[in-house]
Amino acid sequence: MKEHVYFFSENESIAKEEVLQKIGIRGRGAMELAALGLPILPGFVIDSDITSDLSQWELEPQLRGFFKKLENVTDKRFGDPDNPLLVKIVLSPSLVITTYPTLHNYGLTDGTLPGFIKFVGENFARHEQQFLCRGSLEIEARIAELEKKDKDLARIKAAIIILDKDLAGSGGPKERAKSVADLLPLLPKGFASGSAYQQLELALKRISRLLALDEMNNQDTSLIIQPMVYGNYGKDSASGNFFTRNIVTGERRLQGDVYQEAFDSIGASGQDINSIAPAYLSRLEKISRTVEDHFREIRSIRFTIENKKLWLIDQRAVMSKSTQSEIRTLLDLHSRKVVDDKHVVAAIKPQQLNEILHPIINPASATKLKALPGGIAGAPGAAIGRVFFSTEGLLNAFKEAQQKGEDTRLVLCLAASFAEDVKAIEVATGVLSCEGGYSAHASVVARQYGKVSLVKTDMRIRGNKATIGSTVISEGEYITLNVPYYGKPVVYIGKAELIEPNPEESGMLDFIKLVMRHVGSFHVRTNADTPRDAALARSFGAAGIGLCRTEHMFFDEKRINVFREMILSDTREERKKALAKLLPIQKTDFYKLLKIMSPHEVTIRLLDAPLHEFLPHNDDEMKKFVAYLAARDKAEALSEKEVRIRCDGLAEFNPMLGHRGCRIAVSFPEIYEMQVRAIFEAVYTLQKEGVEVHPEIMIPIIMNENELKLLVYGKRIEGAAIRGLVDVEEEIRQAMKARPIKYRVGTMIELPVAALRAGEIARYAQFFSFGTNDLTQTTLGLSRDDFNSFMPDYTQFDVLDGNPFQMLDQGVKELVELATRRGRITRPDLMVGLCGEHGAIPENIRFCMEAGLNYVSCSPYSVPIANLTIAQMNLERGVVA
Repeated sequence: MKEHVYFFSENESIAKEEVLQKIGIRGRGAMELAALGLPILPGFVIDSDITSDLSQWELEPQLRGFFKKLENVTDKRFGDPDNPLLVKIVLSPSLVITTYPTLHNYGLTDGTLPGFIKFVGENFARHEQQFLCRGSLEIEARIAELEKKDKDLARIKAAIIILDKDLAGSGGPKERAKSVADLLPLLPKGFASGSAYQQLELALKRISRLLALDEMNNQDTSLIIQPMVYGNYGKDSASGNFFTRNIVTGERRLQGDVYQEAFDSIGASGQDINSIAPAYLSRLEKISRTVEDHFREIRSIRFTIENKKLWLIDQRAVMSKSTQSEIRTLLDLHSRKVVDDKHVVAAIKPQQLNEILHPIINPASATKLKALPGGIAGAPGAAIGRVFFSTEGLLNAFKEAQQKGEDTRLVLCLAASFAEDVKAIEVATGVLSCEGGYSAHASVVARQYGKVSLVKTDMRIRGNKATIGSTVISEGEYITLNVPYYGKPVVYIGKAELIEPNPEESGMLDFIKLVMRHVGSFHVRTNADTPRDAALARSFGAAGIGLCRTEHMFFDEKRINVFREMILSDTREERKKALAKLLPIQKTDFYKLLKIMSPHEVTIRLLDAPLHEFLPHNDDEMKKFVAYLAARDKAEALSEKEVRIRCDGLAEFNPMLGHRGCRIAVSFPEIYEMQVRAIFEAVYTLQKEGVEVHPEIMIPIIMNENELKLLVYGKRIEGAAIRGLVDVEEEIRQAMKARPIKYRVGTMIELPVAALRAGEIARYAQFFSFGTNDLTQTTLGLSRDDFNSFMPDYTQFDVLDGNPFQMLDQGVKELVELATRRGRITRPDLMVGLCGEHGAIPENIRFCMEAGLNYVSCSPYSVPIANLTIAQMNLERGVVA
């Protein structure tokens, strides 16, 4: 038998593979720690070759030599009446399939109980005796069940129920002693009255019987025997547990508690682990480093100090660690060359970065708040603020709070948002809406600005109140939005506490630098139309701007009425006057973006939104616009009634497919001419400053090559003419006496017909950018704002494979591949990208790389996620960046 038993300690371990295969998962774990030289509890393993048939041996002679080793290390003797060594038995299957009971305190007999009481007190000793019986009864119950001895099984189960109540109760030594006496008839004869070795032999042979009967065992379960140690074994004893570093911040400092003269934390008062005696702290820190370096992650460690001897009880992975702590740990390991780039990049799931890019809730602060779970996550993170039900109301509240030095945290609550609500979303901490979903306007804009967005389809808004179930939320009331990437969103009524992200302290920026080494030619751009977003995205690793939505620039309160004035103008000359006011503003916008992103490409999409979206949508906005017109031209100002009539005249039944994008430019070419003029005035100003820039001009919603040719090269017919943007560029270059600069003109492919005619369109386009939000809508005939009302029905019956506004639909993918292929037949050097939040989803990025695209473009806060996905794919494929 001895050749099947293997000893381990901090000085002795087994590394032979044939042995490791026979000692189970826990046995292998013990050997692994022993090989590190850690002060683990010594022990020995009986391998799986013989554990199902121990009845053939008298065990005491076979095991005495191994016990001698245990006794020498622990300074205790097995069966000693004065200072007894007690042991635990651990069942170690090869796979974690079957769970076995906890088997502690073997060797605690009638003869050794008095000696044990001297060290731990009678009540604790009797409690441990009960616990010994509890584990053994569990073994007997399983044997009775497998042997189909129903009466015995019923008696044992009834006894276990009573025992569990006794263990949880506050009974004294006498009650516990009686409890044990009542249980002994259900255990093997001589279990308590015999010697320590006899008790152990009885237990091992009953366990062996169980393993022989258990079909789940598969003859692959070993048995581990280790000493028991106690943190309440005198004044120089303690127990504790800690993490190898702070699991929230990642600070390299032990985090946990120590319990002086206590067996465990139950009923004990803990102290910070770092307050333990310096000699112990030094050893624990060394153990911590060794364990963390070996497993290459934060670990949880449990230890016991018994009579001044420190023992490592167990260690395990930490499921509750934050992404920040994980990243800082990886960077620390990397700096010390414990891990390489590939390990660091592969260790973090891309979507985990959402946690470190956005605020998160401190869970303890929300326990007493009313929770309203559920909803559709539009943009992840956590936000606190007072609720306001209109853009006007929120902006006014924000200004007032600023002036008074009060809390400026506000949450915008609307049924759905529109273009004019962008300015409120930018100011708010979060958006709560009840229409749409992940791809709704509120969600898309919130992701762009790094704000939180939650869609609660069961919410109803009436005036300045919202109702969710039976809960009423009034304007000005505080709420907390918690929208995790994984897990259910929750609205809390009241203020929780937030843990704010800090890219520098969190290790995010250093992590991004490491990731960027492996990104390569396929790259990530950002969707940005403000200097703040552009700079943020650049710090997150964006290699340019893939989509600048110029329509967002006009919603600034200093610009919107000028733009509305232009829209309602009667003549081209009047429109040009209004546009002339906007020209220097647009030039400044583009100048800043181009300079921030130098030397990368900046793709500027000319006006795309339907004109009616810019017009007043409520009475407050209408009054302000009418007042602006009156101040501008007191003699001939339009009345409110006339303005409303003109606004109504611009309304469309289906604006998404109506007068928008390039179609506006055909009707009103002066709009695009102003924007192109602003772009190149900025470009050539920067050229004179020595700044390298690469502008790309995107013309949206193109359906055929004739549209693009007309706007790029212009056309003159009898009585009318459209200037091409190349003519505008040339005029500005000559006027500014500048050198020619390389720039690209291209289009957004967002209509199926444009994808099908990509070969023809590529004659005039130097780049394609797939606008997959609209391409999905026009391909599937689904509205991204209304789809969520019936999406659950489609999901239930597997009509669609997931949400097509998150995961690219197969039909959309085919159009992307076809358009890319046809476009490059015409123009082999065609630059091709995908913009929109589809570009931040790892599965979509994989498709884009395989389809031959050059880049994806997404919101600033999604840039690190996309870059990490690309780096992981490159390392997975062995691609050298």
